[in-house]
Amino acid sequence: MEKRGVSTLAIIVLATALSGLASAACAVLVLLLPQRIRSRCLPYLVSFATGALLGAALLALLPHAIEGAGEGGAHGIGLALVAGLLLFFVLEKLVLWRHCHGEHHDDPHGQATAWLVLAGDALHNALDGVLIAAALLTDLKLGIATALAVAAHEIPQEVGDFAVLLNAGWSRARALWFNLATSLTAVVGGVAAWFALRPVLDTLPYVLAVAAASLLYVAVADLIPGLHRRVDARSGVIQVALMALGILVIALVESSAHGSP
Repeated sequence: MEKRGVSTLAIIVLATALSGLASAACAVLVLLLPQRIRSRCLPYLVSFATGALLGAALLALLPHAIEGAGEGGAHGIGLALVAGLLLFFVLEKLVLWRHCHGEHHDDPHGQATAWLVLAGDALHNALDGVLIAAALLTDLKLGIATALAVAAHEIPQEVGDFAVLLNAGWSRARALWFNLATSLTAVVGGVAAWFALRPVLDTLPYVLAVAAASLLYVAVADLIPGLHRRVDARSGVIQVALMALGILVIALVESSAHGSP
């Protein structure tokens, strides 16, 4: 049992580290593109991320939460989901949540803004680590699907954060290293969740419901409104196709989990 616990912890560390580092690395690659191409690509990345978030929340996290709660537990899962949505609404009211997820950062750029972005990013990534750990403690494939969704929606945010640091006068190297450092706070959140949640595994279904609420809130409140800024038919079709692709990727991971012995 102890060996399995240590193995799960190692997987949590690996998954949270890879999720954070992959999103930061992809953000850097996007930033290397010419401005014109980057501006065209970002909305499509957001479309894919939106689908991945919706898929992870509705096809992976919530079904596992309801299954884990057992008979008569669906009402409690619903309450946890609503409580999670209210929680993230309050966090957004406190500015930090929206600042972390914004596709564009239009605030005045300066040193204070740069440090605020890093602080918000660190907290956000730590919360993502908790989410991934809760999913991995429930099921390995569920954790993989969740980590994929988290990494997908982190890329546009990391691009925006990196741009803020550069506009604040930071060098590319300094901005990159600080971005990578904040991405690794996901590992801190994941390890903390492992120690906190293992003794109370009965609460995992409700933690998963709150995790689903966070993904739903980000997709519906933050990402989708940005997609509606493009109103031409061609962009709409591409957005729907990429959202469907994001959902499909998560659905395939989840179906493979149920298909495995």
